[in-house]
Amino acid sequence: MLLRGLTWLVLFQLIGTAINHLLVPVLPGPIIGLLLMLGYLVWRGEVGEPLSLAASSLLRYLPLLLVPPAVGVMVYAKDIAADFWAIVGALVLSLVIAMGFVGLLMQKLVKRQAQQEEEQ
Repeated sequence: MLLRGLTWLVLFQLIGTAINHLLVPVLPGPIIGLLLMLGYLVWRGEVGEPLSLAASSLLRYLPLLLVPPAVGVMVYAKDIAADFWAIVGALVLSLVIAMGFVGLLMQKLVKRQAQQEEEQ
């Protein structure tokens, strides 16, 4: 079961990488593969046990993926400190833009939900 789920994950990543090299060089191949897998799972309507088992097995090792960025922060601490205010400004600006977008989106979704409840 686990091998079947891992095969599906690698297959979608391979398809995404192929599409990346042939058609869409802007997006990374694994991202394209994840979008294709999302579309497939939405179309199918369920995740399935092999894929669920493979994903839960890989999620146990997710904290290990945080080690390389932490090492990079420690190695380049002086460079990060030199650009501290630019980094803080970019983070604050992106936070404000994201909060505004989410607020507008939430208002539209609440209005749509209210209209649907009125029609029923």
